[in-house]
Amino acid sequence: MIKLHENGVFLADGTKIIPEEAAGMSKEEAKKNTIAYGILSEHNTSDSDDALKIKFDKLTSHDITYVGIIQTARASGLEAFPIPYVLTNCHNSLCAVGGTINEDDHMFGLTCAKKYGGIYVPPHQAVIHQYAREMLAGGGKMILGSDSHTRYGALGTMAMGEGGPELVKQLLGRTYDISRPETVAVYMTGSPMPGVGPQDVALAIIGAVFDKGYVKNKIMEFVGPGLKNLSADFRIGIDVMTTETTCLSSIWATDDKIREFYEIHGRSGDFAALSPGSVAYYDGIIEVDLSEIKPMIAMPFHPSNTYTIDEVNANAEDILRDVEKKAEVSLDGAVEYKLTDKVRDGRLCVEQGIVAGCAGGGFENICAVADILDGKNIGADEFTLSVYPASMPIYMEIIRNGCAAKILETGAVLKTAFCGPCFGAGDTPANNAFSIRHSTRNFPNREGSKLQNGQISSVALMDARSIAATAANRGRLTSAAEYLEGKEVGQYRYSFDSNIYANRVFDSKGVPDPNQEIHFGPNIKDWPAMEALTENLLLKVVSEIHDPVTTTDELIPSGETSSYRSNPLGLAEFALSRKDPLYVGRAKEVRAAEESRVSGGEPCDALPEIKAVMKTVRGQFPDAGRDNTGIGSTIFAVKPGDGSAREQAASCQKVLGGWANIANEYATKRYRSNLINWGMLPFLIEKGSLPFGNLDYIFIPGIRKAVENADDSVDAYAVKDGALKKFTLGLGKLTDDERTIILKGCLINYYAS
Repeated sequence: MIKLHENGVFLADGTKIIPEEAAGMSKEEAKKNTIAYGILSEHNTSDSDDALKIKFDKLTSHDITYVGIIQTARASGLEAFPIPYVLTNCHNSLCAVGGTINEDDHMFGLTCAKKYGGIYVPPHQAVIHQYAREMLAGGGKMILGSDSHTRYGALGTMAMGEGGPELVKQLLGRTYDISRPETVAVYMTGSPMPGVGPQDVALAIIGAVFDKGYVKNKIMEFVGPGLKNLSADFRIGIDVMTTETTCLSSIWATDDKIREFYEIHGRSGDFAALSPGSVAYYDGIIEVDLSEIKPMIAMPFHPSNTYTIDEVNANAEDILRDVEKKAEVSLDGAVEYKLTDKVRDGRLCVEQGIVAGCAGGGFENICAVADILDGKNIGADEFTLSVYPASMPIYMEIIRNGCAAKILETGAVLKTAFCGPCFGAGDTPANNAFSIRHSTRNFPNREGSKLQNGQISSVALMDARSIAATAANRGRLTSAAEYLEGKEVGQYRYSFDSNIYANRVFDSKGVPDPNQEIHFGPNIKDWPAMEALTENLLLKVVSEIHDPVTTTDELIPSGETSSYRSNPLGLAEFALSRKDPLYVGRAKEVRAAEESRVSGGEPCDALPEIKAVMKTVRGQFPDAGRDNTGIGSTIFAVKPGDGSAREQAASCQKVLGGWANIANEYATKRYRSNLINWGMLPFLIEKGSLPFGNLDYIFIPGIRKAVENADDSVDAYAVKDGALKKFTLGLGKLTDDERTIILKGCLINYYAS
């Protein structure tokens, strides 16, 4: 089904693996023949072929990221959007909580689109990534988005999801700076069996590569003879899930099916034929035999926790007990968690099905749901089914072709374009319920659980086809391949109605209106002032997390906190709330000490324990004092930052007085970049070596000089029992700009200077 090669390979014409002796060129020469290499080179503005400085063609954000991005850019001198910037509204679009907060954010977005020359997509029109596919993508282009699932590779667009500060850099004419990433081929053969959808293929790949880190921070390039057997929608459904592998981005070879996609959307000029050169070298290869992929399920609480649905149905109790054991780590024993009681007559029974968002809400997925459910009903018991088309043009088309009626006749509900089920703000199931979803993630809390209130439910990821088959069986877990027994679902022709957007979307055509006043609501707050890095640092460890991976959802929860994304201090009150409820209070105590220092007082007046700590420090470093030693908090986590691109996972720590993270490794480049852009040191410590514990202090002398000198590591001292214990903290590789940002204290200070 999935085979990972230990070494790199040569491909001829993107369709055939050949031995090195048949290549006729070196690896270095052949690397330049990948699609990824060419696109990155075309967008590189540096003189170096390895240290890249990328300028993107377009930007896109949604309504829980664009306010902070534009506020940061405004504070840094923004006068106009230099490239097309699309502001979509698909996360806070319900406007259901928080009073006027959410709609104030939307009016902020609309008025900024007018003032700075952008595009504004109103709530319920489209989820961010569907609008980008329909209206923004272009062959050979690059798009940067502030949502982690910014992936349009199937359409020939290399897209990346990063934290907001990276978009700020583009808005201010700066660049996205990376070392040239490695490229891994995803070599596809065969054709999917009936009942297998794009989510099944995606989950099979994620399950094979995630734990191994096989594509971490690399480009996934999809090639091979199997591509011709996949429709554009099918490819898009696989592509959007590449984020869950922790790859940097993705790109696909394009063909007439992609050309047709652009023609349907009235943008035939944006198509570009992309394929590897006659011989291309890849740093790794994932062989995918599509004909062997079976309907899959990713059990709680990660997209890589994968099984075939047949495996679960054959061994339900054993697999569920294993999930329960894994959950003890993810949930920290905060709630009682049991799944084995979901097995009835040997089959797992679920209470909810969802098909939604950028992964599930596509045209072909919804039409397949309609056909599988045709003539059936979901019953009048606890099982529910909700379907969210990803855009109004898709909604219109399923009304015209009758699929909407088929779905509604079953008792299922059709809703508007909304990302809520993907991040815990829509269709929250009952306590202890089990939800199956064609969406992007199934981390804890992504379905709305609140562990601190004793509430927990579970999400498993599945393809829309098997969700429909399960719905037809009233919630009994069912593989679509089993249900269809070799029958094909219908083939529907898609027709895109551009009038929907023409009548509702605001498009400045890139012309700003400097006289436009920006709408500010009472919840839209400026960033607080942030200090430059001092000569020395005294850090208090205020949270210690030993989970194998810590997600950004655990660092700053999604769901109901979304209403506070425009209020840095208000949002920070929720930081680590579902992982370590004591974190915020502890961090504030340390922040008060630093505020006292900055204002000319004594830090120990705010936090008395610092007096004894500094006495110990001065025993070895007598020059350390109030004028040259900043005081901040830090957290330790084994591998933080998996999942969402949200910058707030870092900025909330910063506004609470955080100066660093300490980790064995960082789960994603984007989380590490978020730390740096908010002026936080991304420290590394060797696995198994932890000379400090929670609530201990760490003194780091000469940290400013170490950053200025581009040192790879720095000496640090754990302050314990009246003594200093020396150890080493790694700094990792930092670019010149990254070092300067840290020295200045954050990206805003960097631009202000």
